[in-house]
Amino acid sequence: MTTTPTASGSPGVQDPAAPAGEVPLTQASLMVAEREIVTQVRTKSFIISLVVTLVIVLAGIVVSAVLADREDSGTRVAVVGGAVQEVSGAKALEPVTAPDVTAAEELVRSGDVEAAVVPDAGSPVGLRVIALSDAPSDVVAALSVSPPVDLLDTSTSDDLRYLVSFGFGLVFMMFAMGSGAMIVQNTVQEKQSRIVEILLSAVPARALLAGKVLGNSVLAVGQTAAIAAVAVLGLLLTGQGDLLDLLTAPIVWFVVFFLFGFVLVAALFAAGASLVSRQEDTGSVMMPTMMLVMLPYFVVIFLGDSRLAMTIASYVPFSAPVAMPVRMFMGEAQWWEPLLSLGLLAAAAIVVVALAARIYSRALLRTGSRVPLRQALARD
Repeated sequence: MTTTPTASGSPGVQDPAAPAGEVPLTQASLMVAEREIVTQVRTKSFIISLVVTLVIVLAGIVVSAVLADREDSGTRVAVVGGAVQEVSGAKALEPVTAPDVTAAEELVRSGDVEAAVVPDAGSPVGLRVIALSDAPSDVVAALSVSPPVDLLDTSTSDDLRYLVSFGFGLVFMMFAMGSGAMIVQNTVQEKQSRIVEILLSAVPARALLAGKVLGNSVLAVGQTAAIAAVAVLGLLLTGQGDLLDLLTAPIVWFVVFFLFGFVLVAALFAAGASLVSRQEDTGSVMMPTMMLVMLPYFVVIFLGDSRLAMTIASYVPFSAPVAMPVRMFMGEAQWWEPLLSLGLLAAAAIVVVALAARIYSRALLRTGSRVPLRQALARD
């Protein structure tokens, strides 16, 4: 008998990289990822929660802009000396008389007035405007002349820093913990019902882990991008173009950092879930990862004013997805820093995924009591 060679890819040839009856790793991972995405997207709870979140974001931006416009309807400004006559003729301004320039500056610093209009012999128009941190365009526009503006505090507003930090931290924590909990729940349910044995007969354990992480990462990043898009739309509709210009680059970087940060966190959640076989035991394996997810939120909320703490946090993998975009928004990061931080985050994600794959493949079929982490990582 003679054997006739067949061309690669013909039906009679088995891929040497894949065992008999087993789908190649990449294809199997994509299949599992598709299953994860389709299963969640088809649920009413997923759609309703996403729509509600987007509506809340849009409504929050619109309402805050409307309230700000109402507050600006009669802008309070401190006036000194001859500036009283000029301000009194502006209907959009409410003058507050101050005895001298020093008193007017104190009113600005305390927040009692938005700005101060004082006489200035050296100015071509005879007036000068004093503000805290931002040039008050509404005050300048309300005057019949355009005087120069002096800023008492050239740094970005602390309130704006807090809002941006709070927003980035809350989004990362909310989606990382929500999707991570879904991964844990699905993994343990598959072990309890023995469905995992059927899945592993068709795809390798590493492909099952990769598919779960990939699918949930796509969903989390997609939801984050949708929130960013709605926020941009809200800022455009409310005429806050200046703020949008400041936020555009940090938002883009936040989505990129979020992707790698979520992969790292999702791998930890999946590895932890593979160690237990009952829903009652998930709390003990979820808690360490949940604390790591909450770390960025606590850093930006409680240590956001410390440049040293934010700089260190921007290079720690678990806090970098929030800390670095915030530092970029505040103008405190050099051009090379986000690239270095992203590289460290990507390297950490690769290492964690490799360790998670080892734990997942060795503990997934073990039922009963919790599998010790040392035993799951031990060499054969």
